[in-house]
Amino acid sequence: MTSPDHPQDHPHDPLDPDDLQRAVQEKTEAFEAELEQAERDSPSNPGQGVTATPVVAPAPVAEPGNPSAPSAPQPEPPDGDPAEPGHPEPREDGQQAGTGGDTPAETADLSPASTSPDTGGTPGGDQGPAADRAPEHPSHAVASPGRTRAASPSTPPVEPTVVAGDPVDPDAVRAVVEGWSHDPHAVLGAHPVGDGWAVRTLRPDAVAVTVVDQDGTRYEAPQLHGGGVYEAQLPQQPGDYRVEVVYGDGQGGTTTVLADDPYRWLPTLGEIDQHLIREGRHERLWEVLGAHVRSYDTPGGTVTGVSFAVWAPNARGVKVTGDFDWWQARALPMRSLGSSGVWELFVPGAEVGQRYRFHVLGADGQWREKSDPMAFATEVPPLNASVITSSEYEWGDDAWLAERAEGNWHQRPVSAYEVHLGSWKQGLSYRQLADELVEYATYAGFTHLEFMPVAEHPFGGSWGYQVTGYYAPSARFGVPDDFRYLVDKAHQAGLGVIIDWVPAHFPKDDWSLGRFDGTALYEHGDPRRGEQMDWGTFVFDFGRSEVRNFLVANALYWCKEFHVDGLRVDAVASMLYLDYSRKEGEWTPNIHGGRENLEAVAFLQEMNATVYREVPGVMTIAEESTAWPGVTRPTYLGGLGFGFKWNMGWMHDSLGYVEKQPVHRVYHHNQLTFSLVYAYSENYVLPISHDEVVYGKGSLLRKMPGDRWQQLANVRAYLAYMWAHPGKQLLFMGQEFAQDGEWADSRSLDWWHLDDPAHRAVLSLVADLNARYKEIEALWSQDVDPGGFQWIDANDASGNVLSFLRYGSGGSALACVANFAGTPHEGYRIGLPRGGRWREVLNTDAEGYGGSGVGNLGGVDAVPEPWHGQPFSATVSAPPLGTTWFLHEG
Repeated sequence: MTSPDHPQDHPHDPLDPDDLQRAVQEKTEAFEAELEQAERDSPSNPGQGVTATPVVAPAPVAEPGNPSAPSAPQPEPPDGDPAEPGHPEPREDGQQAGTGGDTPAETADLSPASTSPDTGGTPGGDQGPAADRAPEHPSHAVASPGRTRAASPSTPPVEPTVVAGDPVDPDAVRAVVEGWSHDPHAVLGAHPVGDGWAVRTLRPDAVAVTVVDQDGTRYEAPQLHGGGVYEAQLPQQPGDYRVEVVYGDGQGGTTTVLADDPYRWLPTLGEIDQHLIREGRHERLWEVLGAHVRSYDTPGGTVTGVSFAVWAPNARGVKVTGDFDWWQARALPMRSLGSSGVWELFVPGAEVGQRYRFHVLGADGQWREKSDPMAFATEVPPLNASVITSSEYEWGDDAWLAERAEGNWHQRPVSAYEVHLGSWKQGLSYRQLADELVEYATYAGFTHLEFMPVAEHPFGGSWGYQVTGYYAPSARFGVPDDFRYLVDKAHQAGLGVIIDWVPAHFPKDDWSLGRFDGTALYEHGDPRRGEQMDWGTFVFDFGRSEVRNFLVANALYWCKEFHVDGLRVDAVASMLYLDYSRKEGEWTPNIHGGRENLEAVAFLQEMNATVYREVPGVMTIAEESTAWPGVTRPTYLGGLGFGFKWNMGWMHDSLGYVEKQPVHRVYHHNQLTFSLVYAYSENYVLPISHDEVVYGKGSLLRKMPGDRWQQLANVRAYLAYMWAHPGKQLLFMGQEFAQDGEWADSRSLDWWHLDDPAHRAVLSLVADLNARYKEIEALWSQDVDPGGFQWIDANDASGNVLSFLRYGSGGSALACVANFAGTPHEGYRIGLPRGGRWREVLNTDAEGYGGSGVGNLGGVDAVPEPWHGQPFSATVSAPPLGTTWFLHEG
């Protein structure tokens, strides 16, 4: 039996925080002064002791200052995206980036003979060496979404056109231009040379470049490299400088823009951030990786832009590209932050709503276009670019969160309504669902909404279990703040929100997580552990600390950033067993020779312990279909640490029973009674889930035998039996009004059923079930305590009747009599523990629900006549295909 004590009540982290503290103590002291100064300087990050704030580099600005100096927008080159010259990306205004413009002569002269996608040539950029050097220094080859290309043979490098001051290493410049530099900031930005300073900037397609210092002094920047590197010589260290760039406008004229320089900014990740990422212990990973809008006050005015950071430890080069550089993928190579494996760049002028991707030069020498694994928003699928976003939402659910923090959901009512967001009512946005769905679920009396799919995924008609955007709510229904609005409105209406979460596997789409840096990074490298053949997906490498960090932080992200109240974890069994759905020879044993995935077990324990520690009142729920022991046992007792587990056995057994004709049920009575043998081995949720009403299985109504009246009566009796059974409830949408057809992604629920009084009556019954359920604490207060249940008669197979008692921790008692026979049982005697009045609080055969009206005239009186081992008994009328509840009143 699982102890009712739970990690929620006794938080426990299997990784000792004291060890981590000792490990970083020396580094912390070394960085303390730097971080304190960064906090004082940062107007956008006050009081944050982890993330170091970028500051204008390299030194105090020159005097006199010019406080009116503007921070200019990004330039708009006239030519198209050289990464995909034949398919320029559309702008948001509907125009095509790069259409209608001629390539400036300076750039055209440097282009290779062929710029077709097949050769990987890059117009306007300096080309790499011959093919014999490609493995060492890949050329600037790029790929369209979903494709990869090897580094291509190309023309010899262009020699520097200007050598000013101390010469810069030509190979270092070439690496910056071609995108395989690990430290473009070592070349670009401001650097001391000889007796002065040099400011270098990367501006492909520029006609002329001038550096404008803080005091307004202008310094011409001749071209240093044909790939777009320009250098200005300054007699002193520059201050808060800007770069004035002249571009051809494609019509014989020019356009001049004043821009900030991305390469004069320090990293946006601090040393402690990087240390925690290396250790796989950065529990707020989303605050440092991904795309973040940041603003900084400078003498020249406020600089606003976006910092990009991505984990790609084996990459040979990473560039960020997007709407802010017209998808050229030439101007913004990122810097590597060393052993953390993170690549980072602050891009002034980038803004909310713009799309972006990373161009990753893999360890295998191939360029890949990748969406951001930490993207907080995406394009609407099937488009797949990441989108810069920033939340402005103001929550109004403080009262709900305060109540939720009390936790103890094992002793509280949980009745969840499972919803597929795209097909409940097709076409509704998050905000429309916040009105219509919340009102409907509140009317039906549910305590929680369980959503799928939420995290971004490629195919909208699915359950959303092949996730490509773990940190992004699906853009199909709105922006992230719209999803926050939906959760907030649910909370204000008294409804909790549970989301489906899929840490088991992810799809193989080329633009997603798979082979992210040219290696098996997120997935296990051995296909016997790293691929799920049944689903055609990759399996996470649970033994890698950074991958566990990505997933654990993701669980916290949904709970903290979106205030979700629970995570229902899909496909847990596939994580726990190395031989899951594999034949002999297709899997490798663990270090002990067993079939258990020890790394996945450790990950699940870490995730559960962390979530329960960090977000009081949140529940985790396992969809685990085997008899793995201790799924809901606390981690400090060796369990997986989940709050609840779906009772798949109860679902299959009970549905197998009610699908049979009443005359045959006598031979299958044990399918109803067996669940009580193990009912307290875990903390269970009873699911009638999405899995049972699709793919030819038919709806709950269609599973029932007999004519339509009998089918509806069976549904009503079954639901009332389910609500009285120990455990929490979950019901998939449509079953609450006995939808006739099974679920289909191509249409909404069959709401026209509610025009039929018989179907509307089922909805009325569900609303009454939920109302009585919440009122009668005997139905939920001892769900994890075997003292809360007692059989009256488990053996009346010939009568197709089950009868049992539920007890509340406050002393209440409820008797449930479920008659699954097609005929009524009049004068049916049941034993009861207490004398006096037992009020009939629910009868599924009531005429108001469409039943035949067999009932007990409001209740029965228990007399001191022993029966069924009880000191009292009463005779009841058990209606045909009906369930009745009796509440003791004394």
